[in-house]
Amino acid sequence: MRARSVLVLGGTAEASLLGARLAREHPEMPLVLSLAGRTRAPILPPGVAVRIGGFGGAAGLAAFLRSEGVTHLVDATHPFAVGMSRNAAEAAELGNVPRIALLRPAWEPAAGDRWIEVDCLRSARDALPRGATAFLALGAQHVAPFRHRPDLRLVWRVVDAPEGSLPFPAALVLGRPSTDPAEEAALFAAHGVTHLVCRNSGGRRAHAKIEAARQLKLPVVMIQRPAPPKPPIATDLDAVLDWLNAQPAFARLACGRRICGCAAS
Repeated sequence: MRARSVLVLGGTAEASLLGARLAREHPEMPLVLSLAGRTRAPILPPGVAVRIGGFGGAAGLAAFLRSEGVTHLVDATHPFAVGMSRNAAEAAELGNVPRIALLRPAWEPAAGDRWIEVDCLRSARDALPRGATAFLALGAQHVAPFRHRPDLRLVWRVVDAPEGSLPFPAALVLGRPSTDPAEEAALFAAHGVTHLVCRNSGGRRAHAKIEAARQLKLPVVMIQRPAPPKPPIATDLDAVLDWLNAQPAFARLACGRRICGCAAS
């Protein structure tokens, strides 16, 4: 049996944490963290080899798995990165490489939340009442529909400043979201925000804005998740480590507390 070599498809905080943990617990194991390259200064785990850029679809990723001798693939991409997850599953099948998806649980509304659940960006745009001041917690590739609502006052937060002119008039907030709900609430109040628009990305690090909206009693236009990737799916880092430490063949996986190899419901 070949020595294990792991490729982690990243772009999420969980992917970086997983990379750091694998490097710490299995320093002898070849490991590569792959990033799409959308963020100019990503937070990288120390001691982990990083690859930036795409692969050229499922066939290109399968070729990379073969050429680099990858024995295990972890899809830890964003819950909304449907195309990348689809390519990962297909490439794993083409290359006969065991694969698991790390999918953090979605957020659930709590008492006091005022969610308006929608299924796409256009529906999110149309759900905003006329004259609203909307805080867009969306990446640059997801804001185009809002240019068709000139009646809105938009506050847009992005990690990196967009190149060229903005796609619409907006107050620009640069930087990563705070993990402190009080700081997020202060930001919303300073801009006179009446609505928060975001995707149901899940995870603890980005949840502060949801708590802030709850504190301020702001409606949240919540874009629901697409269908999950193909199983097996892990919901936390421990589950991925359990999977990597087990026998590599998919046939040996069984339904458990954190890993499920049965069909997604």
